[in-house]
Amino acid sequence: MIKVLIIDDSALIRQLLTDILQRDPEIEVVGVAPDPVIALEKIRRLKPNVLTLDVEMPRMDGLQFLEQLNREHPLPVVMVSSLTERGAQTTLRALELGAIDFVTKPSVDVGSGVAELATEITEKVKTAARARLGLRRVRCVPPTTPTPPTPWAMLRTTHKVVAIGASTGGTEALVSILTAMPAHAPGTVIVQHMPPGFTSSFARRLDSLCNIHVSEARDGDRVLPGHALIAPGDFHIKVVRDGANYLVRVGKAPPVNRFRPSVDVLFRSCATHLGANCVGVILTGMGCDGAAGMLEMHKAGAYTIAQNEATCVVFGMPKEAIARGGVREIAPLERIPQQILTRVGID
Repeated sequence: MIKVLIIDDSALIRQLLTDILQRDPEIEVVGVAPDPVIALEKIRRLKPNVLTLDVEMPRMDGLQFLEQLNREHPLPVVMVSSLTERGAQTTLRALELGAIDFVTKPSVDVGSGVAELATEITEKVKTAARARLGLRRVRCVPPTTPTPPTPWAMLRTTHKVVAIGASTGGTEALVSILTAMPAHAPGTVIVQHMPPGFTSSFARRLDSLCNIHVSEARDGDRVLPGHALIAPGDFHIKVVRDGANYLVRVGKAPPVNRFRPSVDVLFRSCATHLGANCVGVILTGMGCDGAAGMLEMHKAGAYTIAQNEATCVVFGMPKEAIARGGVREIAPLERIPQQILTRVGID
Protein backbone atom coordinates (compact mmCIF):
# COMPACT_ATOMS: atom_id res chain seq x y z
CA MET A 1 0.00 0.00 0.00
CA ILE A 2 1.35 3.43 -0.99
CA LYS A 3 0.65 5.97 1.74
CA VAL A 4 0.20 9.51 0.35
CA LEU A 5 0.13 12.90 2.05
CA ILE A 6 -1.48 15.70 -0.01
CA ILE A 7 -0.13 19.22 0.57
CA ASP A 8 -2.10 22.05 -1.05
CA ASP A 9 -3.55 25.33 0.21
CA SER A 10 -6.74 24.77 -1.81
CA ALA A 11 -9.37 22.74 0.04
CA LEU A 12 -10.96 21.90 -3.33
CA ILE A 13 -7.72 20.48 -4.75
CA ARG A 14 -7.06 18.54 -1.54
CA GLN A 15 -10.48 16.92 -1.75
CA LEU A 16 -10.25 16.21 -5.49
CA LEU A 17 -6.82 14.62 -5.20
CA THR A 18 -7.97 12.57 -2.23
CA ASP A 19 -11.01 11.30 -4.13
CA ILE A 20 -8.92 10.42 -7.20
CA LEU A 21 -6.08 8.66 -5.41
CA GLN A 22 -8.33 6.73 -3.03
CA ARG A 23 -9.97 5.02 -6.00
CA ASP A 24 -6.81 3.01 -6.58
CA PRO A 25 -6.62 -0.06 -4.32
CA GLU A 26 -2.84 0.31 -4.02
CA ILE A 27 -3.02 3.87 -2.64
CA GLU A 28 -4.10 5.17 0.75
CA VAL A 29 -4.31 8.91 1.40
CA VAL A 30 -3.15 9.05 5.02
CA GLY A 31 -3.61 12.80 5.40
CA VAL A 32 -3.80 16.28 3.92
CA ALA A 33 -2.13 19.55 4.87
CA PRO A 34 -2.90 23.15 3.83
CA ASP A 35 0.75 24.27 4.05
CA PRO A 36 4.27 22.85 4.48
CA VAL A 37 4.52 23.76 8.17
CA ILE A 38 1.59 21.53 9.06
CA ALA A 39 2.86 18.96 6.53
CA LEU A 40 6.19 18.57 8.33
CA GLU A 41 4.42 17.62 11.53
CA LYS A 42 2.15 15.16 9.69
CA ILE A 43 5.12 13.57 7.89
CA ARG A 44 6.72 12.73 11.22
CA ARG A 45 3.46 11.30 12.59
CA LEU A 46 1.90 9.61 9.53
CA LYS A 47 5.07 8.41 7.78
CA PRO A 48 3.82 8.68 4.16
CA ASN A 49 5.61 7.04 1.22
CA VAL A 50 4.84 9.80 -1.32
CA LEU A 51 3.90 13.48 -1.13
CA THR A 52 1.93 15.57 -3.60
CA LEU A 53 3.02 19.18 -3.21
CA ASP A 54 1.64 22.44 -4.55
CA VAL A 55 4.44 24.68 -5.80
CA GLU A 56 2.98 27.94 -4.48
CA MET A 57 1.67 28.02 -0.90
CA PRO A 58 1.53 30.34 2.14
CA ARG A 59 3.95 30.32 5.13
CA MET A 60 6.61 28.35 3.21
CA ASP A 61 6.73 27.88 -0.55
CA GLY A 62 7.21 24.51 -2.20
CA LEU A 63 10.89 25.06 -2.97
CA GLN A 64 11.79 25.98 0.60
CA PHE A 65 9.84 22.97 1.78
CA LEU A 66 11.67 20.64 -0.64
CA GLU A 67 15.05 21.86 0.59
CA GLN A 68 14.06 21.26 4.20
CA LEU A 69 12.49 17.91 3.36
CA ASN A 70 15.69 16.72 1.67
CA ARG A 71 17.63 17.53 4.82
CA GLU A 72 15.19 16.02 7.32
CA HIS A 73 12.85 13.47 5.70
CA PRO A 74 13.78 12.60 2.08
CA LEU A 75 10.63 11.40 0.35
CA PRO A 76 9.42 11.04 -3.25
CA VAL A 77 7.48 14.16 -4.25
CA VAL A 78 5.05 14.76 -7.14
CA MET A 79 4.62 18.50 -7.68
CA VAL A 80 1.24 19.99 -8.54
CA SER A 81 1.98 22.96 -10.76
CA SER A 82 0.05 25.80 -12.36
CA LEU A 83 0.10 26.37 -16.12
CA THR A 84 1.91 29.70 -15.90
CA GLU A 85 5.40 30.90 -16.76
CA ARG A 86 6.18 31.31 -13.08
CA GLY A 87 4.71 27.89 -12.32
CA ALA A 88 6.89 26.30 -15.02
CA GLN A 89 10.07 27.91 -13.72
CA THR A 90 9.28 26.92 -10.12
CA THR A 91 8.49 23.36 -11.19
CA LEU A 92 11.79 23.03 -13.08
CA ARG A 93 13.61 24.24 -9.99
CA ALA A 94 11.68 21.67 -7.92
CA LEU A 95 12.82 18.89 -10.25
CA GLU A 96 16.36 20.16 -9.84
CA LEU A 97 15.91 19.89 -6.07
CA GLY A 98 14.82 16.27 -6.35
CA ALA A 99 11.06 16.18 -7.01
CA ILE A 100 10.29 13.03 -9.00
CA ASP A 101 7.67 14.43 -11.38
CA PHE A 102 4.81 16.89 -11.70
CA VAL A 103 1.24 17.28 -12.87
CA THR A 104 -0.41 20.51 -13.92
CA LYS A 105 -3.55 22.04 -12.46
CA PRO A 106 -6.13 23.09 -15.03
CA SER A 107 -6.37 26.86 -15.34
CA VAL A 108 -10.19 26.84 -15.65
CA ASP A 109 -12.96 24.57 -14.35
CA VAL A 110 -10.66 23.06 -11.76
CA GLY A 111 -13.08 20.38 -10.60
CA SER A 112 -13.60 18.64 -13.94
CA GLY A 113 -10.07 19.43 -15.10
CA VAL A 114 -8.39 17.63 -12.22
CA ALA A 115 -10.75 14.69 -12.69
CA GLU A 116 -9.55 14.41 -16.31
CA LEU A 117 -6.00 14.08 -14.97
CA ALA A 118 -6.92 11.17 -12.72
CA THR A 119 -4.94 8.54 -14.64
CA GLU A 120 -1.85 10.72 -14.88
CA ILE A 121 -1.90 11.68 -11.20
CA THR A 122 -2.38 8.09 -10.05
CA GLU A 123 0.36 6.71 -12.32
CA LYS A 124 2.87 9.35 -11.29
CA VAL A 125 2.25 8.77 -7.59
CA LYS A 126 2.77 5.04 -8.07
CA THR A 127 5.91 5.66 -10.13
CA ALA A 128 7.25 8.04 -7.47
CA ALA A 129 6.82 5.33 -4.86
CA ARG A 130 9.20 3.12 -6.86
CA ALA A 131 11.64 5.87 -7.88
CA ARG A 132 15.27 5.91 -6.83
CA LEU A 133 15.97 8.76 -4.41
CA GLY A 134 19.26 10.38 -3.53
CA LEU A 135 20.86 10.36 -6.98
CA ARG A 136 23.34 13.21 -7.02
CA ARG A 137 23.62 15.54 -9.97
CA VAL A 138 26.13 13.90 -12.29
CA ARG A 139 28.65 16.22 -13.84
CA CYS A 140 29.48 14.74 -17.22
CA VAL A 141 32.76 15.95 -18.68
CA PRO A 142 33.45 15.69 -22.42
CA PRO A 143 36.61 13.76 -23.34
CA THR A 144 38.47 16.90 -24.39
CA THR A 145 38.26 20.60 -23.57
CA PRO A 146 35.87 22.21 -26.06
CA THR A 147 37.72 23.92 -28.89
CA PRO A 148 36.50 25.81 -31.96
CA PRO A 149 35.49 23.28 -34.61
CA THR A 150 37.87 22.60 -37.46
CA PRO A 151 36.47 22.35 -40.99
CA TRP A 152 37.01 18.57 -40.83
CA ALA A 153 35.16 18.29 -37.53
CA MET A 154 32.28 20.29 -38.98
CA LEU A 155 32.23 18.06 -42.07
CA ARG A 156 32.06 14.93 -39.94
CA THR A 157 29.38 16.15 -37.54
CA THR A 158 27.15 17.87 -40.10
CA HIS A 159 25.91 14.45 -41.25
CA LYS A 160 25.40 13.01 -37.78
CA VAL A 161 22.38 13.58 -35.54
CA VAL A 162 21.76 12.63 -31.91
CA ALA A 163 18.20 11.70 -30.90
CA ILE A 164 17.37 11.56 -27.18
CA GLY A 165 14.21 10.42 -25.42
CA ALA A 166 13.43 10.84 -21.72
CA SER A 167 10.57 11.01 -19.23
CA THR A 168 10.52 10.85 -15.40
CA GLY A 169 13.87 12.09 -14.09
CA GLY A 170 14.90 13.15 -17.58
CA THR A 171 15.14 16.90 -17.05
CA GLU A 172 18.19 16.61 -14.82
CA ALA A 173 19.69 13.79 -16.89
CA LEU A 174 19.47 16.06 -19.93
CA VAL A 175 21.14 18.88 -18.03
CA SER A 176 24.02 16.53 -17.23
CA ILE A 177 24.43 15.39 -20.84
CA LEU A 178 23.94 18.66 -22.70
CA THR A 179 26.19 20.74 -20.43
CA ALA A 180 28.99 18.31 -21.32
CA MET A 181 28.59 18.84 -25.06
CA PRO A 182 31.22 21.02 -26.79
CA ALA A 183 30.15 23.91 -28.99
CA HIS A 184 30.67 21.81 -32.14
CA ALA A 185 28.66 18.82 -30.94
CA PRO A 186 26.38 17.14 -33.47
CA GLY A 187 22.86 18.43 -34.00
CA THR A 188 20.56 16.99 -31.35
CA VAL A 189 16.79 16.43 -31.25
CA ILE A 190 15.09 15.70 -27.93
CA VAL A 191 11.75 14.42 -26.69
CA GLN A 192 11.18 14.99 -22.98
CA HIS A 193 7.68 14.15 -21.82
CA MET A 194 6.43 17.54 -20.69
CA PRO A 195 3.21 19.53 -21.15
CA PRO A 196 2.80 22.76 -23.16
CA GLY A 197 4.37 25.83 -21.60
CA PHE A 198 7.05 23.90 -19.77
CA THR A 199 9.26 22.93 -22.71
CA SER A 200 9.98 26.55 -23.62
CA SER A 201 11.08 27.33 -20.04
CA PHE A 202 13.16 24.13 -19.98
CA ALA A 203 14.83 25.00 -23.29
CA ARG A 204 15.74 28.48 -22.04
CA ARG A 205 17.18 27.02 -18.86
CA LEU A 206 19.34 24.58 -20.84
CA ASP A 207 20.42 27.29 -23.25
CA SER A 208 21.72 29.38 -20.33
CA LEU A 209 23.78 26.44 -19.03
CA CYS A 210 25.23 24.89 -22.18
CA ASN A 211 28.00 25.51 -24.72
CA ILE A 212 25.55 24.52 -27.44
CA HIS A 213 22.43 26.51 -28.33
CA VAL A 214 19.19 24.93 -27.05
CA SER A 215 15.72 25.96 -28.19
CA GLU A 216 12.17 24.70 -28.44
CA ALA A 217 11.75 23.25 -31.93
CA ARG A 218 9.67 24.93 -34.60
CA ASP A 219 8.41 23.20 -37.71
CA GLY A 220 11.07 23.39 -40.43
CA ASP A 221 14.04 24.10 -38.14
CA ARG A 222 17.30 22.68 -39.49
CA VAL A 223 19.23 20.21 -37.37
CA LEU A 224 22.64 21.84 -37.12
CA PRO A 225 25.91 21.15 -35.27
CA GLY A 226 26.08 23.02 -32.00
CA HIS A 227 22.27 23.13 -31.66
CA ALA A 228 19.72 21.08 -29.72
CA LEU A 229 15.99 21.18 -30.46
CA ILE A 230 13.41 20.15 -27.86
CA ALA A 231 9.98 18.94 -28.93
CA PRO A 232 7.32 21.42 -27.78
CA GLY A 233 4.77 20.09 -25.28
CA ASP A 234 1.75 18.42 -26.92
CA PHE A 235 3.48 18.20 -30.34
CA HIS A 236 5.25 15.28 -31.99
CA ILE A 237 8.62 15.86 -33.60
CA LYS A 238 10.23 14.00 -36.51
CA VAL A 239 13.56 14.33 -38.32
CA VAL A 240 13.37 14.29 -42.14
CA ARG A 241 15.87 14.75 -44.93
CA ASP A 242 15.64 17.77 -47.23
CA GLY A 243 18.33 17.38 -49.88
CA ALA A 244 21.65 17.57 -48.04
CA ASN A 245 20.02 18.89 -44.86
CA TYR A 246 18.05 17.45 -41.98
CA LEU A 247 14.92 19.27 -40.78
CA VAL A 248 12.41 18.71 -38.02
CA ARG A 249 8.70 18.42 -38.60
CA VAL A 250 6.48 19.40 -35.68
CA GLY A 251 2.84 18.37 -35.72
CA LYS A 252 -0.23 17.19 -33.83
CA ALA A 253 -0.82 13.63 -34.92
CA PRO A 254 -2.62 11.43 -32.35
CA PRO A 255 -0.69 10.49 -29.18
CA VAL A 256 1.52 7.41 -29.32
CA ASN A 257 1.84 5.27 -26.18
CA ARG A 258 -0.49 7.94 -24.71
CA PHE A 259 2.24 10.56 -25.17
CA ARG A 260 2.54 13.63 -27.35
CA PRO A 261 5.40 14.23 -27.91
CA SER A 262 6.34 10.58 -28.18
CA VAL A 263 9.88 9.22 -28.22
CA ASP A 264 8.79 6.45 -30.59
CA VAL A 265 7.70 9.02 -33.19
CA LEU A 266 11.13 10.69 -33.08
CA PHE A 267 13.11 7.44 -33.10
CA ARG A 268 11.12 5.92 -35.96
CA SER A 269 11.71 9.00 -38.10
CA CYS A 270 15.44 8.71 -37.37
CA ALA A 271 15.41 5.05 -38.41
CA THR A 272 13.69 5.99 -41.67
CA HIS A 273 15.64 9.11 -42.66
CA LEU A 274 19.02 8.88 -40.89
CA GLY A 275 19.87 5.21 -40.45
CA ALA A 276 23.52 4.84 -39.46
CA ASN A 277 23.94 8.63 -39.38
CA CYS A 278 22.22 8.78 -36.00
CA VAL A 279 23.04 8.01 -32.38
CA GLY A 280 19.95 7.19 -30.31
CA VAL A 281 19.86 7.62 -26.54
CA ILE A 282 17.06 6.53 -24.20
CA LEU A 283 17.12 7.91 -20.68
CA THR A 284 15.26 7.49 -17.40
CA GLY A 285 11.48 7.32 -17.57
CA MET A 286 8.40 5.27 -16.85
CA GLY A 287 6.67 3.10 -19.41
CA CYS A 288 7.81 1.78 -22.78
CA ASP A 289 7.79 4.87 -25.03
CA GLY A 290 10.83 4.76 -27.32
CA ALA A 291 11.51 1.03 -27.05
CA ALA A 292 9.93 0.09 -30.39
CA GLY A 293 11.48 3.09 -32.15
CA MET A 294 14.93 2.32 -30.75
CA LEU A 295 14.70 -1.22 -32.09
CA GLU A 296 13.94 0.22 -35.53
CA MET A 297 16.92 2.57 -35.23
CA HIS A 298 19.16 -0.35 -34.24
CA LYS A 299 18.01 -2.38 -37.24
CA ALA A 300 18.63 0.66 -39.50
CA GLY A 301 22.28 0.85 -38.37
CA ALA A 302 22.13 3.59 -35.73
CA TYR A 303 24.27 3.31 -32.61
CA THR A 304 21.89 3.02 -29.67
CA ILE A 305 22.57 3.73 -25.99
CA ALA A 306 20.42 3.16 -22.90
CA GLN A 307 21.03 4.72 -19.49
CA ASN A 308 21.84 2.05 -16.92
CA GLU A 309 19.58 1.17 -14.00
CA ALA A 310 21.89 2.49 -11.26
CA THR A 311 21.73 6.08 -12.56
CA CYS A 312 18.04 6.14 -13.57
CA VAL A 313 15.38 7.68 -11.37
CA VAL A 314 12.97 5.23 -13.06
CA PHE A 315 14.37 2.36 -15.14
CA GLY A 316 11.19 1.78 -17.17
CA MET A 317 11.94 3.08 -20.68
CA PRO A 318 15.59 1.94 -20.86
CA LYS A 319 14.67 -1.47 -19.42
CA GLU A 320 12.00 -2.00 -22.07
CA ALA A 321 14.31 -0.89 -24.89
CA ILE A 322 16.97 -3.32 -23.67
CA ALA A 323 14.43 -6.17 -23.36
CA ARG A 324 13.29 -5.67 -26.96
CA GLY A 325 16.84 -5.94 -28.29
CA GLY A 326 17.26 -2.42 -29.64
CA VAL A 327 20.14 -1.29 -27.41
CA ARG A 328 23.78 -1.57 -28.48
CA GLU A 329 25.28 -0.19 -25.26
CA ILE A 330 24.12 0.26 -21.65
CA ALA A 331 25.98 3.10 -19.95
CA PRO A 332 25.88 5.12 -16.73
CA LEU A 333 24.74 8.68 -17.20
CA GLU A 334 28.22 10.15 -16.72
CA ARG A 335 29.61 8.12 -19.66
CA ILE A 336 26.90 8.90 -22.18
CA PRO A 337 28.28 12.26 -23.46
CA GLN A 338 31.66 10.70 -24.19
CA GLN A 339 30.06 7.77 -25.98
CA ILE A 340 27.97 10.12 -28.12
CA LEU A 341 30.99 12.15 -29.14
CA THR A 342 33.06 9.05 -29.85
CA ARG A 343 30.36 7.58 -32.06
CA VAL A 344 30.06 10.73 -34.17
CA GLY A 345 33.84 10.97 -34.60
CA ILE A 346 34.72 13.70 -32.09
CA ASP A 347 37.60 12.44 -29.95
